[in-house]
Amino acid sequence: MVGREYIRLKAESEGGELIVEPSEDALYEMIIELALPDNTFVIVEPDEDDPTWFASVACLDDGTYEVEYRDPLRRYHRLDTATDPSRIASDVTIWTAQASRAHAVLTRDSSPDF
Repeated sequence: MVGREYIRLKAESEGGELIVEPSEDALYEMIIELALPDNTFVIVEPDEDDPTWFASVACLDDGTYEVEYRDPLRRYHRLDTATDPSRIASDVTIWTAQASRAHAVLTRDSSPDF
């Protein structure tokens, strides 16, 4: 049986923009377009039904960003405040790629061999 090596990702903003397999540059653009009151966050998660892990970026009232990483299966949760959209896009891209690979391995290792 050939397992998945990577889980496809999507990024979606509160304002309705959806990008499948977002690049770091695409995430940066989505982050700088966040604005109060109706486009306040973007979430990056697996492009599948009922995803269990994600990274999100939310625009705060003071112009900073709240960045959350949540992965219950690996017992990981981190919540940060940041100011640099470029650094946020880079960090989110790296973390979601690592999480995607880890979950692909977990899925492959837990799948029965037929």
